Amino acid sequence: MKRIPVARIATIAMACSLFAANASAADSVGQRQIERAVNDAIRPLMAAHGVPGMAVAVTAGGKRYVFNYGVAAKEGRRKVDGDTLFEIGSVSKTFTATLASYGQARGTLSLADPAGKYLPALAGSSLGATSLLDLGTYAAGGLPLQFPDAVTDTRTMVDYFRGWRPRYAAGSHRQYSNPSIGLFGYLAASSMGQPFDDLMEKTLFPALGLAHTYIRVPKARMGDYAYGYSKDGKPVRVTPGVLDAEAYGVKTTAADMIRFVEANIDSAGLDDKLRRAIAGTHTGYFKVGDMVQGLGWEMYAWPTRVDSVLAGSSPQVVLEANQVSRLEPPLSSPADVLVNKTGSTNGFGAYVVFVPAKRIGIVMLANKNFPVPERVKAAFRILAALDGAPGRADTP
Repeated sequence: MKRIPVARIATIAMACSLFAANASAADSVGQRQIERAVNDAIRPLMAAHGVPGMAVAVTAGGKRYVFNYGVAAKEGRRKVDGDTLFEIGSVSKTFTATLASYGQARGTLSLADPAGKYLPALAGSSLGATSLLDLGTYAAGGLPLQFPDAVTDTRTMVDYFRGWRPRYAAGSHRQYSNPSIGLFGYLAASSMGQPFDDLMEKTLFPALGLAHTYIRVPKARMGDYAYGYSKDGKPVRVTPGVLDAEAYGVKTTAADMIRFVEANIDSAGLDDKLRRAIAGTHTGYFKVGDMVQGLGWEMYAWPTRVDSVLAGSSPQVVLEANQVSRLEPPLSSPADVLVNKTGSTNGFGAYVVFVPAKRIGIVMLANKNFPVPERVKAAFRILAALDGAPGRADTP
Protein backbone atom coordinates (compact mmCIF):
# COMPACT_ATOMS: atom_id res chain seq x y z
CA MET A 1 0.00 0.00 0.00
CA LYS A 2 1.39 3.38 -1.00
CA ARG A 3 2.26 5.60 1.95
CA ILE A 4 1.02 9.18 1.92
CA PRO A 5 3.65 11.68 3.00
CA VAL A 6 3.04 13.39 6.33
CA ALA A 7 3.08 16.78 4.63
CA ARG A 8 0.37 15.61 2.23
CA ILE A 9 -1.74 14.34 5.15
CA ALA A 10 -1.38 17.72 6.82
CA THR A 11 -2.45 19.47 3.63
CA ILE A 12 -5.55 17.25 3.30
CA ALA A 13 -6.42 17.78 6.96
CA MET A 14 -6.09 21.53 6.57
CA ALA A 15 -8.28 21.46 3.44
CA CYS A 16 -10.94 19.43 5.26
CA SER A 17 -10.78 21.82 8.19
CA LEU A 18 -11.16 24.82 5.90
CA PHE A 19 -14.08 23.15 4.10
CA ALA A 20 -15.81 22.47 7.41
CA ALA A 21 -15.15 26.02 8.57
CA ASN A 22 -16.48 27.44 5.30
CA ALA A 23 -19.58 25.22 5.49
CA SER A 24 -20.14 26.30 9.09
CA ALA A 25 -19.68 29.92 8.09
CA ALA A 26 -22.18 29.50 5.24
CA ASP A 27 -24.67 27.93 7.63
CA SER A 28 -24.13 30.80 10.05
CA VAL A 29 -24.60 33.37 7.31
CA GLY A 30 -27.74 31.58 6.18
CA GLN A 31 -29.17 31.51 9.69
CA ARG A 32 -28.38 35.20 10.25
CA GLN A 33 -29.95 36.10 6.92
CA ILE A 34 -33.08 34.08 7.68
CA GLU A 35 -33.33 35.46 11.22
CA ARG A 36 -32.99 39.01 9.93
CA ALA A 37 -35.69 38.41 7.30
CA VAL A 38 -38.06 36.92 9.87
CA ASN A 39 -37.43 39.71 12.38
CA ASP A 40 -37.95 42.39 9.72
CA ALA A 41 -41.26 40.84 8.67
CA ILE A 42 -42.68 39.82 12.06
CA ARG A 43 -41.76 42.53 14.55
CA PRO A 44 -43.47 45.41 12.68
CA LEU A 45 -46.49 43.19 12.04
CA MET A 46 -46.88 42.42 15.76
CA ALA A 47 -46.53 46.07 16.67
CA ALA A 48 -49.03 47.24 14.04
CA HIS A 49 -51.71 44.73 15.04
CA GLY A 50 -51.11 44.37 18.77
CA VAL A 51 -50.17 40.68 18.58
CA PRO A 52 -48.99 39.57 22.04
CA GLY A 53 -46.97 36.55 20.92
CA MET A 54 -45.86 34.61 17.86
CA ALA A 55 -43.80 31.57 16.94
CA VAL A 56 -42.38 31.41 13.43
CA ALA A 57 -40.74 28.28 12.03
CA VAL A 58 -38.79 28.06 8.80
CA THR A 59 -37.40 25.19 6.76
CA ALA A 60 -34.77 25.87 4.10
CA GLY A 61 -31.99 23.82 2.61
CA GLY A 62 -32.82 20.87 4.84
CA LYS A 63 -32.44 22.95 8.01
CA ARG A 64 -35.11 23.97 10.48
CA TYR A 65 -35.29 27.25 12.42
CA VAL A 66 -37.77 28.44 15.06
CA PHE A 67 -38.10 32.04 16.25
CA ASN A 68 -40.21 33.05 19.25
CA TYR A 69 -41.63 36.48 20.02
CA GLY A 70 -43.58 38.08 22.83
CA VAL A 71 -45.81 36.38 25.38
CA ALA A 72 -48.04 33.32 25.40
CA ALA A 73 -50.13 34.88 28.17
CA LYS A 74 -50.27 38.52 29.22
CA GLU A 75 -51.01 37.58 32.81
CA GLY A 76 -47.67 36.66 34.31
CA ARG A 77 -45.93 37.68 31.06
CA ARG A 78 -45.27 34.03 30.19
CA LYS A 79 -43.00 34.12 27.16
CA VAL A 80 -43.52 32.19 23.94
CA ASP A 81 -40.98 29.37 23.77
CA GLY A 82 -40.43 26.09 21.98
CA ASP A 83 -43.13 24.34 24.04
CA THR A 84 -45.89 26.92 23.47
CA LEU A 85 -49.07 25.43 22.01
CA PHE A 86 -51.15 27.55 19.63
CA GLU A 87 -54.58 27.01 18.14
CA ILE A 88 -54.18 26.77 14.37
CA GLY A 89 -57.84 27.14 13.39
CA SER A 90 -58.58 26.03 9.85
CA VAL A 91 -55.02 24.88 9.20
CA SER A 92 -56.44 21.86 11.07
CA LYS A 93 -58.29 21.03 7.85
CA THR A 94 -55.00 19.95 6.28
CA PHE A 95 -54.69 17.25 8.97
CA THR A 96 -58.31 16.21 8.43
CA ALA A 97 -57.61 15.92 4.71
CA THR A 98 -54.49 13.87 5.39
CA LEU A 99 -56.46 11.46 7.58
CA ALA A 100 -59.13 11.01 4.89
CA SER A 101 -56.47 10.52 2.22
CA TYR A 102 -54.80 8.00 4.52
CA GLY A 103 -58.12 6.16 4.74
CA GLN A 104 -58.18 5.95 0.95
CA ALA A 105 -54.58 4.67 0.89
CA ARG A 106 -55.54 2.02 3.46
CA GLY A 107 -58.61 1.03 1.48
CA THR A 108 -61.22 1.95 4.10
CA LEU A 109 -62.83 4.57 1.83
CA SER A 110 -62.87 6.01 -1.65
CA LEU A 111 -63.24 9.74 -2.23
CA ALA A 112 -65.81 8.85 -4.88
CA ASP A 113 -68.06 7.16 -2.30
CA PRO A 114 -71.32 8.87 -1.28
CA ALA A 115 -71.59 10.28 2.21
CA GLY A 116 -74.52 7.99 3.00
CA LYS A 117 -72.27 4.94 2.76
CA TYR A 118 -70.57 5.96 6.02
CA LEU A 119 -73.53 7.62 7.71
CA PRO A 120 -76.64 5.58 6.87
CA ALA A 121 -78.86 8.17 8.55
CA LEU A 122 -78.22 10.35 5.46
CA ALA A 123 -79.59 7.74 3.07
CA GLY A 124 -82.20 9.23 0.75
CA SER A 125 -81.11 12.82 1.41
CA SER A 126 -79.38 15.20 -0.99
CA LEU A 127 -76.24 15.17 1.12
CA GLY A 128 -76.30 11.40 1.44
CA ALA A 129 -75.67 11.15 -2.32
CA THR A 130 -72.85 13.71 -2.27
CA SER A 131 -69.33 12.35 -2.69
CA LEU A 132 -66.67 12.54 -0.02
CA LEU A 133 -64.53 14.46 -2.50
CA ASP A 134 -67.14 17.19 -2.90
CA LEU A 135 -67.42 17.48 0.88
CA GLY A 136 -63.63 17.67 1.26
CA THR A 137 -63.29 20.42 -1.35
CA TYR A 138 -66.29 22.53 -0.21
CA ALA A 139 -68.19 21.67 -3.40
CA ALA A 140 -71.25 19.92 -1.98
CA GLY A 141 -73.58 22.61 -3.32
CA GLY A 142 -73.54 25.50 -0.87
CA LEU A 143 -73.09 24.30 2.71
CA PRO A 144 -72.60 27.39 4.90
CA LEU A 145 -69.46 28.61 6.64
CA GLN A 146 -70.84 27.62 10.06
CA PHE A 147 -73.65 25.48 11.44
CA PRO A 148 -76.85 27.26 12.50
CA ASP A 149 -77.09 27.88 16.26
CA ALA A 150 -79.66 25.09 16.59
CA VAL A 151 -77.01 22.46 15.76
CA THR A 152 -75.57 21.54 19.15
CA ASP A 153 -74.91 17.78 19.10
CA THR A 154 -74.72 14.73 16.83
CA ARG A 155 -78.51 14.29 16.66
CA THR A 156 -79.19 17.87 15.59
CA MET A 157 -76.23 17.69 13.22
CA VAL A 158 -77.70 14.67 11.44
CA ASP A 159 -81.14 16.32 11.35
CA TYR A 160 -79.59 19.43 9.80
CA PHE A 161 -77.71 17.48 7.14
CA ARG A 162 -80.79 15.38 6.32
CA GLY A 163 -82.91 18.48 5.79
CA TRP A 164 -80.30 20.51 3.92
CA ARG A 165 -80.98 21.31 0.26
CA PRO A 166 -78.21 22.34 -2.18
CA ARG A 167 -78.32 25.63 -4.04
CA TYR A 168 -75.92 24.41 -6.72
CA ALA A 169 -75.14 21.14 -8.44
CA ALA A 170 -72.51 19.20 -6.51
CA GLY A 171 -69.04 19.92 -7.85
CA SER A 172 -70.02 23.14 -9.64
CA HIS A 173 -69.35 25.75 -6.93
CA ARG A 174 -66.93 26.13 -4.05
CA GLN A 175 -68.31 27.56 -0.82
CA TYR A 176 -65.83 27.39 2.05
CA SER A 177 -67.54 25.53 4.87
CA ASN A 178 -66.68 24.10 8.27
CA PRO A 179 -69.69 21.73 8.21
CA SER A 180 -68.57 20.42 4.79
CA ILE A 181 -65.02 19.45 5.69
CA GLY A 182 -66.13 18.64 9.23
CA LEU A 183 -68.49 15.98 7.88
CA PHE A 184 -65.71 14.81 5.54
CA GLY A 185 -63.47 14.11 8.53
CA TYR A 186 -66.29 12.56 10.54
CA LEU A 187 -67.10 10.14 7.72
CA ALA A 188 -63.42 9.31 7.16
CA ALA A 189 -63.13 8.35 10.82
CA SER A 190 -66.33 6.29 10.56
CA SER A 191 -64.80 4.36 7.66
CA MET A 192 -61.88 3.43 9.93
CA GLY A 193 -64.13 2.43 12.81
CA GLN A 194 -62.64 4.79 15.39
CA PRO A 195 -63.43 8.26 16.80
CA PHE A 196 -61.82 11.10 14.88
CA ASP A 197 -59.93 12.46 17.90
CA ASP A 198 -58.39 9.06 18.64
CA LEU A 199 -57.32 8.52 15.05
CA MET A 200 -55.59 11.87 15.00
CA GLU A 201 -53.86 11.61 18.37
CA LYS A 202 -53.04 7.89 18.38
CA THR A 203 -52.45 7.21 14.69
CA LEU A 204 -51.84 10.21 12.43
CA PHE A 205 -49.87 12.56 14.67
CA PRO A 206 -47.49 9.81 15.89
CA ALA A 207 -47.01 8.51 12.33
CA LEU A 208 -45.94 12.02 11.32
CA GLY A 209 -43.57 12.31 14.27
CA LEU A 210 -45.63 15.05 15.91
CA ALA A 211 -45.18 14.61 19.65
CA HIS A 212 -46.58 18.02 20.63
CA THR A 213 -49.76 18.21 18.55
CA TYR A 214 -53.21 17.62 20.02
CA ILE A 215 -56.93 17.80 19.57
CA ARG A 216 -57.39 17.62 23.36
CA VAL A 217 -54.54 19.32 25.19
CA PRO A 218 -53.45 17.02 28.05
CA LYS A 219 -53.69 18.37 31.57
CA ALA A 220 -49.92 18.17 31.91
CA ARG A 221 -49.52 20.50 28.90
CA MET A 222 -52.11 23.14 29.82
CA GLY A 223 -49.33 25.36 31.18
CA ASP A 224 -47.87 25.48 27.66
CA TYR A 225 -51.21 26.28 26.00
CA ALA A 226 -51.16 29.94 25.00
CA TYR A 227 -54.08 32.24 25.59
CA GLY A 228 -55.50 33.86 22.52
CA TYR A 229 -56.63 37.47 22.64
CA SER A 230 -59.83 38.88 21.18
CA LYS A 231 -60.14 42.22 19.42
CA ASP A 232 -60.85 43.90 22.77
CA GLY A 233 -57.82 42.25 24.37
CA LYS A 234 -59.62 39.62 26.44
CA PRO A 235 -58.03 36.16 26.85
CA VAL A 236 -59.92 33.48 24.91
CA ARG A 237 -59.60 29.92 23.75
CA VAL A 238 -61.57 28.03 21.12
CA THR A 239 -65.22 27.36 21.93
CA PRO A 240 -66.30 23.71 21.61
CA GLY A 241 -68.75 23.01 18.83
CA VAL A 242 -70.13 20.28 16.57
CA LEU A 243 -67.34 18.89 14.32
CA ASP A 244 -64.93 21.41 15.80
CA ALA A 245 -62.06 18.90 15.97
CA GLU A 246 -62.41 18.08 12.28
CA ALA A 247 -62.63 21.70 11.10
CA TYR A 248 -60.52 23.82 13.44
CA GLY A 249 -59.50 21.83 16.52
CA VAL A 250 -55.72 21.26 16.35
CA LYS A 251 -53.31 22.79 18.89
CA THR A 252 -49.59 22.51 18.22
CA THR A 253 -46.12 24.04 18.40
CA ALA A 254 -44.29 25.81 15.60
CA ALA A 255 -41.64 23.07 15.62
CA ASP A 256 -44.23 20.33 15.09
CA MET A 257 -45.93 22.29 12.33
CA ILE A 258 -42.71 22.82 10.41
CA ARG A 259 -42.06 19.08 10.74
CA PHE A 260 -45.47 18.54 9.11
CA VAL A 261 -44.49 20.98 6.36
CA GLU A 262 -41.27 19.05 5.79
CA ALA A 263 -43.27 15.81 5.49
CA ASN A 264 -45.36 17.51 2.83
CA ILE A 265 -42.25 18.71 1.00
CA ASP A 266 -40.53 15.32 1.16
CA SER A 267 -42.34 12.31 2.63
CA ALA A 268 -39.55 9.81 1.84
CA GLY A 269 -39.06 8.89 5.50
CA LEU A 270 -42.69 7.85 6.02
CA ASP A 271 -44.42 4.55 5.34
CA ASP A 272 -45.85 3.98 1.87
CA LYS A 273 -49.51 4.53 2.78
CA LEU A 274 -48.77 7.80 4.53
CA ARG A 275 -46.63 8.98 1.61
CA ARG A 276 -49.51 8.28 -0.74
CA ALA A 277 -51.90 10.01 1.65
CA ILE A 278 -49.83 13.19 1.70
CA ALA A 279 -49.43 13.14 -2.08
CA GLY A 280 -53.20 12.78 -2.35
CA THR A 281 -53.79 16.01 -0.45
CA HIS A 282 -51.72 17.86 -3.09
CA THR A 283 -53.96 16.75 -5.95
CA GLY A 284 -55.70 19.74 -7.54
CA TYR A 285 -59.38 19.26 -8.42
CA PHE A 286 -60.55 22.66 -9.64
CA LYS A 287 -59.60 26.31 -9.88
CA VAL A 288 -61.16 29.46 -8.52
CA GLY A 289 -59.24 32.29 -10.15
CA ASP A 290 -55.56 31.41 -9.78
CA MET A 291 -56.16 29.19 -6.75
CA VAL A 292 -56.17 25.42 -7.23
CA GLN A 293 -58.17 23.52 -4.59
CA GLY A 294 -56.53 20.43 -3.16
CA LEU A 295 -57.62 18.40 -0.14
CA GLY A 296 -57.24 20.85 2.72
CA TRP A 297 -54.44 22.71 0.95
CA GLU A 298 -54.80 25.56 -1.56
CA MET A 299 -52.21 25.87 -4.33
CA TYR A 300 -50.86 28.31 -6.90
CA ALA A 301 -48.51 27.82 -9.83
CA TRP A 302 -44.96 28.75 -8.79
CA PRO A 303 -43.62 31.36 -9.17
CA THR A 304 -46.70 33.33 -8.24
CA ARG A 305 -47.48 36.91 -7.32
CA VAL A 306 -48.56 37.83 -3.82
CA ASP A 307 -51.68 39.44 -5.34
CA SER A 308 -52.85 36.03 -6.58
CA VAL A 309 -52.61 34.53 -3.10
CA LEU A 310 -54.32 37.55 -1.57
CA ALA A 311 -57.17 37.18 -4.07
CA GLY A 312 -57.48 33.47 -3.28
CA SER A 313 -57.87 34.18 0.44
CA SER A 314 -60.12 37.23 0.04
CA PRO A 315 -63.61 37.54 1.56
CA GLN A 316 -65.09 37.01 -1.90
CA VAL A 317 -63.52 33.55 -2.05
CA VAL A 318 -63.89 32.64 1.62
CA LEU A 319 -67.40 33.92 2.28
CA GLU A 320 -69.17 33.53 -1.06
CA ALA A 321 -70.00 30.71 -3.46
CA ASN A 322 -67.67 30.71 -6.46
CA GLN A 323 -68.17 28.78 -9.69
CA VAL A 324 -65.25 26.43 -10.27
CA SER A 325 -63.24 25.40 -13.32
CA ARG A 326 -62.81 21.63 -13.07
CA LEU A 327 -59.39 20.13 -13.77
CA GLU A 328 -59.86 17.03 -15.93
CA PRO A 329 -57.97 14.96 -15.10
CA PRO A 330 -57.11 16.28 -11.62
CA LEU A 331 -53.66 17.81 -11.27
CA SER A 332 -51.62 15.12 -9.50
CA SER A 333 -49.06 16.30 -6.90
CA PRO A 334 -47.39 19.06 -8.93
CA ALA A 335 -43.96 20.17 -7.63
CA ASP A 336 -43.88 23.69 -9.06
CA VAL A 337 -46.55 25.11 -6.80
CA LEU A 338 -46.92 27.27 -3.75
CA VAL A 339 -49.04 25.41 -1.20
CA ASN A 340 -50.73 27.28 1.64
CA LYS A 341 -53.50 27.43 4.22
CA THR A 342 -54.70 30.10 6.61
CA GLY A 343 -56.41 29.44 9.92
CA SER A 344 -58.09 31.49 12.63
CA THR A 345 -60.07 31.14 15.82
CA ASN A 346 -61.43 34.03 17.89
CA GLY A 347 -58.06 34.52 19.58
CA PHE A 348 -55.48 32.96 17.25
CA GLY A 349 -54.18 33.40 13.70
CA ALA A 350 -52.05 30.96 11.71
CA TYR A 351 -50.52 30.72 8.26
CA VAL A 352 -48.60 27.86 6.64
CA VAL A 353 -46.94 28.10 3.22
CA PHE A 354 -44.34 26.04 1.38
CA VAL A 355 -42.84 25.53 -2.08
CA PRO A 356 -41.93 21.87 -2.61
CA ALA A 357 -39.67 22.49 -5.62
CA LYS A 358 -37.59 24.94 -3.57
CA ARG A 359 -37.80 22.87 -0.37
CA ILE A 360 -38.69 25.97 1.61
CA GLY A 361 -41.59 26.61 3.97
CA ILE A 362 -42.87 28.87 6.73
CA VAL A 363 -45.18 28.43 9.71
CA MET A 364 -46.59 31.51 11.45
CA LEU A 365 -48.55 31.02 14.69
CA ALA A 366 -49.96 33.95 16.66
CA ASN A 367 -52.19 34.37 19.70
CA LYS A 368 -54.30 37.00 17.99
CA ASN A 369 -56.48 36.77 14.89
CA PHE A 370 -54.80 39.48 12.83
CA PRO A 371 -55.66 40.17 9.15
CA VAL A 372 -54.94 37.40 6.66
CA PRO A 373 -53.45 39.76 4.04
CA GLU A 374 -50.79 40.79 6.56
CA ARG A 375 -49.87 37.15 7.15
CA VAL A 376 -49.53 36.48 3.44
CA LYS A 377 -47.45 39.59 2.73
CA ALA A 378 -45.12 38.89 5.66
CA ALA A 379 -44.68 35.30 4.53
CA PHE A 380 -43.82 36.40 0.99
CA ARG A 381 -41.12 38.68 2.32
CA ILE A 382 -39.62 35.76 4.23
CA LEU A 383 -39.98 33.42 1.22
CA ALA A 384 -37.95 35.84 -0.88
CA ALA A 385 -35.12 35.62 1.65
CA LEU A 386 -35.34 31.82 1.89
CA ASP A 387 -35.11 31.47 -1.87
CA GLY A 388 -31.85 33.39 -1.81
CA ALA A 389 -30.33 32.18 1.48
CA PRO A 390 -27.02 30.29 1.50
CA GLY A 391 -27.64 26.58 1.92
CA ARG A 392 -30.96 26.61 0.06
CA ALA A 393 -31.85 23.36 -1.64
CA ASP A 394 -31.21 24.58 -5.22
CA THR A 395 -27.68 25.82 -4.47
CA PRO A 396 -25.12 23.73 -6.45
